[in-house]
Amino acid sequence: MVACTPSLPGRTVRQKTPAPLVRGALARTVPGRTALALALLALPLFALLLPARPALAAVQVSVTTAAPGHSPVAAAPAAKSQSAAKPAQPLLPDVFAGWLRQGSAQPFAAPAADAAALKEYGFTDGLSASYHRGSETLTLAALRFSDATGAFGAYTYYRHSGWPGEQIGSGAASDHGHILFWQGNLFVDAHLSQVSATSAADLRELASDLPQTSNSLAPTVVLDLPNVPVDGPLQGQTMHYALGPAGYTDGALPPSLVGFDRSAEVVTASYRLRSGPATLTLINYPTPQIAMAAEQQIAAYIQAGNSPQHPWTPALVNSTPGSVLVKRSGPLVAVVSGDAVPDDARRLIGLVHYEANVSRLPGGGPTEVQKTAQLLMGILLLVAVLFVAAFSAAVFLGGGRALIRMAQGKPASSVFDEEFTRLDLH
Repeated sequence: MVACTPSLPGRTVRQKTPAPLVRGALARTVPGRTALALALLALPLFALLLPARPALAAVQVSVTTAAPGHSPVAAAPAAKSQSAAKPAQPLLPDVFAGWLRQGSAQPFAAPAADAAALKEYGFTDGLSASYHRGSETLTLAALRFSDATGAFGAYTYYRHSGWPGEQIGSGAASDHGHILFWQGNLFVDAHLSQVSATSAADLRELASDLPQTSNSLAPTVVLDLPNVPVDGPLQGQTMHYALGPAGYTDGALPPSLVGFDRSAEVVTASYRLRSGPATLTLINYPTPQIAMAAEQQIAAYIQAGNSPQHPWTPALVNSTPGSVLVKRSGPLVAVVSGDAVPDDARRLIGLVHYEANVSRLPGGGPTEVQKTAQLLMGILLLVAVLFVAAFSAAVFLGGGRALIRMAQGKPASSVFDEEFTRLDLH
């Protein structure tokens, strides 16, 4: 609305109009404020929509995969029941590499002489079966243990020292038609009527058909064996691992002195030294304190010598005098015996060194306090990002508009602009 005031003809009347002034000022300032407000609203909405998009996609997938006329909620229990009804993989296959099983597999019956040792290794169940391929026959016995440590121990228990190694599973050895190998928590004993060029490849195919486990690692105490040549390499097919007195056969120490009742685990291995063969016995205890007490008992037993009251084992009796040594490193106790000279024995036992590797236990996950702290840190980070974005948008929009006005010769701000309506009344 323009207010008109009568005046003389030919004169120009300027009348200040406050209403247009207010509307003009708002017209100049509203676009900047509107853009800033839109920017502030868009940023959090954009941040919220980003994590929501994968969730929406997941919901869409679950809806489209449901059968027509059935809701995803009703389809979920059906899928769960189908997965639960899936049969477990058999311990021994019906056929592999041309070998066909004869009859059904029978439960494995451990010999009475081996039952105690297998129990120490954690034997759970097993199967035995016979196969044929043409005129050839194959007898298999597959033993399952509670973990890979037991399977490795059973492999070293049945394998004789000096058997040549084979590339089957996690470890294998053979004696003509008798082949042993272990993989994961399974140990397999195979007897072939005739060895051919494809025998190892056939058993490798069998190993791939066996139930797979995520862990196929040997016990950690095996990794503590010195693998650095001391005038001769470590003989890998001479290692023997024991978790109890039944599995600890022909050892350098009496089983009662080892301390299996204190959760000890023992590995023995042979070395070809310059002066003669030597045997290294490595005992792993749960704590260094238990190992310290065991070292003192073993050292006293060795220093007392061979006597009717404390007779030595045959391995110590046949050792070179002065070459029987004992040493502790952390929770490990090492004993060297054999025919090597004292200097070579000291060099070998000097290589035994325990290194503690601290690692995070798998599956722990963050605690509730850590989750709350992570949530608060995420909120603070989001607030900081939004503040920086809003401030940058304000500087860009407001500063840009001010620069444009200054380039046009106008004041940087339009707050104090005055507008007048010019009426030429004649």
